[in-house]
Amino acid sequence: MRGIEPHRPTVAPGQPGASRSLGVAVVDPIPIFREGLAAMVHRSPGLHWAGQAASHHAALQLCEQVRPDVVILDSALDPNCHLTKLLAAGDPALLLVVLVRDANRTQQYLATAIGAGAHAIVPRAVDPRRLAEAIRRAHSDRRYIDPALAALTARPKRQPSPRAAPAEDHLTQPKGAMPLSRREYQVLQLVAEGLENSAIAKLLFLSVETVRTHVKSILRKLSARDRTHAVTIAFRSGILIPRADDGHNPAPVQPAVARGTP
Repeated sequence: MRGIEPHRPTVAPGQPGASRSLGVAVVDPIPIFREGLAAMVHRSPGLHWAGQAASHHAALQLCEQVRPDVVILDSALDPNCHLTKLLAAGDPALLLVVLVRDANRTQQYLATAIGAGAHAIVPRAVDPRRLAEAIRRAHSDRRYIDPALAALTARPKRQPSPRAAPAEDHLTQPKGAMPLSRREYQVLQLVAEGLENSAIAKLLFLSVETVRTHVKSILRKLSARDRTHAVTIAFRSGILIPRADDGHNPAPVQPAVARGTP
């Protein structure tokens, strides 16, 4: 995780909140895309760079340590909007801007993202100047939907018949509810990457005993036999997702879970 800057600046007494610069962080799996967004932020008046992350647990750490004003989040990293919900719950003042890939350009995804706490919904291929304007609009209004996506947020004119509703129920239910706490989610991400409890403790600045307690709680909440089973359940239910490296749908991956006791 690079580019971390000091925590969110406070506004001086009597100074309008809108007059200060907004710290912008980016959560995206592609390094060159993060660099491009950093360049956009640096040349946009009223914005400054606050950091970057390429994974869920790194994003949670960045927001805890740096407290940016704005997080720009790639939809491919958060197709079920679990990270969006955790970030919004962790800092109600945080402005969440979701860059929507074509694969996620659906009415269901947009509704889920907004319900999880996203403030701005913008196509991933948006022009840099429009993205900067979307951030400013979302900061002033706490809501911005790009015109190209506005039709997907409109309510349908006709409701499905009661007879058809049960058959279509599975289409409107978001996959994989989030039963884990913010910290448990971070621990599970690192377990899936193959880290032992001691390594997880160092990364999250926790004691090994605390990590062990979180792992036991994860196993209980997911009804898992062991760490490997917990990661398998999390991937199958959509709590965890395979790493997204490009615009294509990622193939299933084998979780690299470290062996050992909880």
